[in-house]
Amino acid sequence: MENDETTSYLSFGDLLPILEAFEDGCKEPDSLKVGTEYETFATVEPEQTPLPYEAPPGEASVETILRALQERLGWKEYLDDGVLIGLLGHLSSVQLEPSGQLEFSGAPHLTIHDAVAEITAFEREKEAVGEEAGVRWMWAGHHPLWRPNEFDLMPKRRYKIMRRYLPTRGNHAVDMMHGTTTVQSNLDYTSEPNMGSLLRSSMGFSSILGTIFSNSPLVGRGLSGYQSFRNRIWEEVDPDRCGLLPWVFEGSLPTYEQYARWAMDVPLFFIERDGQYVDCSGIPFNEFLRHGVDGHQATMADWHTHLSTLFPDVRLRTYLELRVADCVPPQHIPALPAVSKGLLYHQAACDAAWDLVKNWSFEQRLQHRADAAKLGLDARTPGGFKTQELACELLSIACESLKEQALAGGYENESCYVEPLYALIRAGESLSSRTIAWFNEAPRTDAELLTHYQADWSDSYGDT
Repeated sequence: MENDETTSYLSFGDLLPILEAFEDGCKEPDSLKVGTEYETFATVEPEQTPLPYEAPPGEASVETILRALQERLGWKEYLDDGVLIGLLGHLSSVQLEPSGQLEFSGAPHLTIHDAVAEITAFEREKEAVGEEAGVRWMWAGHHPLWRPNEFDLMPKRRYKIMRRYLPTRGNHAVDMMHGTTTVQSNLDYTSEPNMGSLLRSSMGFSSILGTIFSNSPLVGRGLSGYQSFRNRIWEEVDPDRCGLLPWVFEGSLPTYEQYARWAMDVPLFFIERDGQYVDCSGIPFNEFLRHGVDGHQATMADWHTHLSTLFPDVRLRTYLELRVADCVPPQHIPALPAVSKGLLYHQAACDAAWDLVKNWSFEQRLQHRADAAKLGLDARTPGGFKTQELACELLSIACESLKEQALAGGYENESCYVEPLYALIRAGESLSSRTIAWFNEAPRTDAELLTHYQADWSDSYGDT
């Protein structure tokens, strides 16, 4: 088999190359790193309008923001059919989401301190570019004002295919693409059993984690009725590729093969050939392997692209992605990678986190996921506890684990990034509940709603 993934063809029934790719993701126990990704909306001031992709000379646009960032950072441009859609650093990147949400993907780091330093350096440039262009950045899990049809559509060809297909699968698919933003942590694994342990535990406590980071109660200028409307949206996007995976909780620890076989049953969106996108939406990857599409045979590059279009609450690639958190204000962004590291890079902590939820049935997991999106910390767990109680236990486990990891590793304790959010949860509050209380105090103008979610990273980490 050739090394070039674009010509490394896959055969139906031969899982070996796919399983080897997962195995290649394994890291040594002393070199586990954590990556951080997050997305932000932009608002053009003083007009208070969405940031368009293009604009007349002298006016703010996504394109001008990217060009200014490229000049400051020295990163390579990322083009789609000749159109600028992102920037590529050495191990970091900036890419566009469907409504112009700017996604920053940081490099993997051994410590959260290093991740915060990298993000701080990036945000300094982003804030400076925004100030020059008259743009403010928003940190919320769902846009509080604008609906999908009010945004400028980004010129990424893959999104055209997704916009055609996903609405046939779920009522909230378009809202997911155009109205939401997230913070995500990416984690390494050391072996197949370790991957299985991390996948089971993290997917098990994912509904609690999503509640801790809930920050999307406002939609269309009013209360949505949910603490995390973003997580509510994910219930109706595409049942084939989203949510919780029942087999993760059954029998022995999950394996690479189980994930691969599940992924192969999920329909494709597209493949790319000679710079062009071929619409394959609705065709399961297994069928593509068996019969091909329009004369094209499946390659390893197609497989890796396909993995990136699957949206379970925890996703496996050559690392694990925890995907259940709303985007939160800058001071809380590092809390997600810190909590994830605390819970999953210490076996006793991982086991303790799993113990909190291991006796739930799959139906109970689904019910709690739905209840927590609506009721937040007040949602009742299958054992009859308030979610707040388990959230506090989860954060306590994470903080103690981070202290132990820092002591063993010889670096400064990283629980400092968790404590502000932990204090909020201990008080029975969340970012969403605080926003709901604020919203109910008085009628709110569009300007007030936008300002409520606008913040500068430097206000929290300016001296880092």
